Amino acid sequence: MTEARVLADAPWLKSGPAGRVLALLNGEGEEARVIGGAVRNALLGMPVADIDIATTALPDEVIRRAEAAGIKSVPTGIEHGTVTLVLDKQPFEVTTLREDAETYGRKAKVAFGRDWVRDAERRDFTINGLSVDAAGIVHDYVGGLADITERRVRFIGNPAERIAEDYLRILRFFRIHAAYGAGEPDRAGYLACIGGRDGLATLSAERMRMEMLKLMVAPGTSDALTAMADSGLLQQIVGGVTYSGTLAAMIEVERMLGLPADAMRRLVALAVAVTEDARRVAARLRLSNVEAKALDSMGHRWWRLAGMDEATAKRRLYRLGAEAYRDRLMLAWARAGGSDAADWRQMAGLPQRWSAPKFPLKAADFIARGIAQGPLLGQVLALAEDGWLAADFPLEEEAVEAIADQAVARFSRDNRL
Repeated sequence: MTEARVLADAPWLKSGPAGRVLALLNGEGEEARVIGGAVRNALLGMPVADIDIATTALPDEVIRRAEAAGIKSVPTGIEHGTVTLVLDKQPFEVTTLREDAETYGRKAKVAFGRDWVRDAERRDFTINGLSVDAAGIVHDYVGGLADITERRVRFIGNPAERIAEDYLRILRFFRIHAAYGAGEPDRAGYLACIGGRDGLATLSAERMRMEMLKLMVAPGTSDALTAMADSGLLQQIVGGVTYSGTLAAMIEVERMLGLPADAMRRLVALAVAVTEDARRVAARLRLSNVEAKALDSMGHRWWRLAGMDEATAKRRLYRLGAEAYRDRLMLAWARAGGSDAADWRQMAGLPQRWSAPKFPLKAADFIARGIAQGPLLGQVLALAEDGWLAADFPLEEEAVEAIADQAVARFSRDNRL
């Protein structure tokens, strides 16, 4: 049964690039509507980012109309009926209505159609099965409007069948619930995810990474990931022990410090106790080099930042740099429970109230003291830097010269030079 509602507060439907695309594709026996996430977000009063469009027109007709209007078209997925139109540097994916002809996992054979109901019924969740036409009328063939009111994420049709079509929908179920749902996950969907969990092994690491990183920064991530851990789903993804309590504490620490949600900080809180965990998670999700390095850095000896006095904290800050210091400290704080304690806040605020001075000694200072250029020179410099840090960063010439002399003497003694 269809239900209709007018989307009143959506000026982008009638003006701007989206309105122009709809005007271009409507008429001459064809119809176009905005579908999916843009409709959902507009109804929820949330920001609308990507605007996807469905049309009864075949891809060749979409391209023909775009060319006639001087609009750039890119056949990004033309075998699946998708053409991307670019207006004012904004891309719009335009997809011809489809219906499943044969279903065998992600490689379902699709046929183009003209039936809006059948197109909606082949989508994943009811709140993503809505469409809105150029007049602002929202069309609902799957119960999405009621579920938006209840902030409920439900599969369209039989949950187990929808999951078998693409096992990534297990992760999407929890991610969409974390972003848009309220309360407990839909029971039927939750049980179907558990029943289909072996299918997670068939997914590529890249696809899992994309969904997991989006899930990590969703508003309801803590409860969603706890539900995944309780059902055994999460362990299959990260490949080891998970720490739901530490994740919840990390989210609270971010809030106390006024920091935005960060996927790597939250992922390390969830799944990393030691650097070996970081390497395993990075491999299983095929993280980028930058992401893997961040995970490894945060998981490296984080416990050394617990219970520090200010002198020790300054040395850690000098060695790590402000960002790595803050993130590693936040992990130690979260692992300690994330309580709003003055000592943790004081250590977290150190980069804002103190900047480390520059190490005042250079290679030339040690060459002048008889140390030859080469690897040994680097070792002496490192000894001197350690001494300078231990002396609390002195900059007075006499103190600096004494540190240099002591480093050379110690090095010479230890190496019998």
